[in-house]
Amino acid sequence: MNDYDGPWLVVGLGNPGDEYARNRHNIGFLVVDLLAQRIGARFKTHKSRSQIAEGRIGGKRVVLAKPMTFMNLSGGPTTALRDFYKAPTSAIVAVHDELDIDYATLRLKLGGGDNGHNGLKSITKSLGPEYHRLRCGIGRPPGRMDVADFVLKDFSATERKELDWFVDRSADAVEALLTEGLERAQGTYNS
Repeated sequence: MNDYDGPWLVVGLGNPGDEYARNRHNIGFLVVDLLAQRIGARFKTHKSRSQIAEGRIGGKRVVLAKPMTFMNLSGGPTTALRDFYKAPTSAIVAVHDELDIDYATLRLKLGGGDNGHNGLKSITKSLGPEYHRLRCGIGRPPGRMDVADFVLKDFSATERKELDWFVDRSADAVEALLTEGLERAQGTYNS
């Protein structure tokens, strides 16, 4: 990837609409919103059925994207962005919620399965598995709560106390991935 000079595509996964804005499932949107703020970029509508913001992170060109389809249809907009920018799949970073990791814990990786995540399932079906992922831990639902109900609920009052820190650290992890590479970023952010 060192010889690739095109833009990296950082795709925050979530659901469009104000009613979903602070849901656990929308952590990806929150992270790319913060990254856009950091680089002074504004989101605009793109023909890929995404909102995008363009700029630079550590000298690398970056396209921040929020697919405006629902989560389980994220593959279409992500593929359209890849094709439009002629980016290799390995220059895509999907930022998403992860049930099997404790709240506010991060994991960076390249490739792998979808672990039942419908957004990843859609992207993998469209692109194959060899894209980067920033897995943002939201923990498991309490008791017998349905997983779908849990991810579509807003963060709890306790979680919200750490949410700004969590989103900030997630944005830092994306920046580290782009500027330092996967291995060094994993060493810093994978706990």
